[in-house]
This record gives sequence, structure tokens and C-alpha cells, in this order.
Amino acid sequence: MKTQFISNSKGQRIAVVVEKPKLNDSDPIGLAIIMHGLGGFKEQPHIAAFAKAFLDEGYVAVRFDTINSLGESAGKYEDATVTNYYADLETVIKWARDQPWFIEPFCLAGHSLGGLCAALYAEKHPEEVKALAPISTLVSGKLSLEAHDKEELEDWKKTGWQIRPSTSKPGVIKKLKWSHMEDRLKYDLLPMADKLTMPVLLIVSEHDNLTPLKHQKIFFDALHGKKELHTIRGAAHTFRDKKEIEEIKIILSRWITKLDEQKIA
Repeated sequence: MKTQFISNSKGQRIAVVVEKPKLNDSDPIGLAIIMHGLGGFKEQPHIAAFAKAFLDEGYVAVRFDTINSLGESAGKYEDATVTNYYADLETVIKWARDQPWFIEPFCLAGHSLGGLCAALYAEKHPEEVKALAPISTLVSGKLSLEAHDKEELEDWKKTGWQIRPSTSKPGVIKKLKWSHMEDRLKYDLLPMADKLTMPVLLIVSEHDNLTPLKHQKIFFDALHGKKELHTIRGAAHTFRDKKEIEEIKIILSRWITKLDEQKIA
């Protein structure tokens, strides 16, 4: 898996990985662009599993590290915002258009904040998106605010910082500015959910306290097209257990297969 670097509009480098399916004398079926969540990175096991599900079904799979995250791209985690994550998704899609493997309409998948960005793009450009899989997605800044622990929020706002250890990268301390939440409150998938007429797959963990099932049901009910909602029992917000990740991959693979059998459209 070779990482390549592209530049955003500010000249900051974004790390991208492109994987092509192993096919015998046939072209890829499609393209999938996969996005990690806040403080994530492209090599996280669940993000790699999303990509593998598409690869196994004959898709080119693109993963990337946003800037201001914990991957190989530029910037500092403390400066992360929904706005910069979304801008990076747009940058990667624009770059992909000039590549020989580009296929449109393409699929978008993402976890948490990455799911929010993928869905925002699909709402703005529904004609470009074949199918959408926002996994454990943030639905709106307002709902996200309500889901946070009240004492933690008060401390975050008072001090200006949210400070947490990284589970994905042990030993790393994640410090995030309060301005992140102020930026997050600008975003909401619900007002334009009717634009998501492509097939949509929602998956959420049973014990997700950040993007809980009740939020996913609100989003699910706002969708008018072909849609599925699955719950992973026993899991938390970020999927880490191998069995959980394998279950998600199976769900994704079945959904992708149905896309190309035109059982949902």
C-alpha cells in the first residue's frame, strides 16, 4: 500500500492511498472514497475494512488522511474542524477526477465526522454519488452537542480545550479547541436529507454515546430513497473488536453487491 501526497488549496499536503481490485481481464465496477472520523487516520482497522469491502466487490478504493488529524497529512489535530475535513474531501474528489481510474457516479463512505462530510457532499452533489454509507455518522452539530457529557462540555468551553488520550494511537494526547464545536454547530444533514435519493446504508453501534441509535433513526426517517439501518451489538462508537469489524464488512459487502445487481437503485 503506497501513500502518495497531493496538495489542498493552501498548499498543505494530504496523504492518499489508492487500491485497485484484483480482476481478471475486466475493468473495476466503480469507485469508492472512504473517509475517517475526527482524529482518525486511513490505516484504522475499521476504515481499512470499509475499503476492503469495496475492493472485494471490484471497486477502486481511495482512503486519505485529512489535515489536522493523526495521520500523515499536514496540520495539527487541535485545529481540526468539520469545515477543513469537508474541504479535504472536496480536494480529494477534485484530484481523483484527473486520474485514469476515476469513475462517476462514485460511492462515498465515512465514519463519524467523516460520515457527516460524505453525506454533506452527497446532498450538494447527488448526481455524482452512486451510493452513500455514513457509518456512525454525526447527523448535526446540535444533536452532537446534546449527546456530549454536560460537565465535559462546560469544562471544554471554559478552558478552551478538550483533552483526551488517543485509543487508536496509544501515547498520543489529543487536544482540541472549543472553536471546533462552534464550527460543528454550523452543520446539519436533516434540512437537505431529501436530496439523498441514492441508496444509503447506516450502521451504528449498540453502545454508541456520541452518534447514538436515536440520532441515526432521526436521519433514517428523513431519507426518501432506498435505505438500510443496522445496529452492531455490544460495540462502542469506534469499532475495534475484530468480530465487530468483520460484521460491518459483511453488511457492507452485501449492500454493495445489491447495488450492482440493481436490486436497489
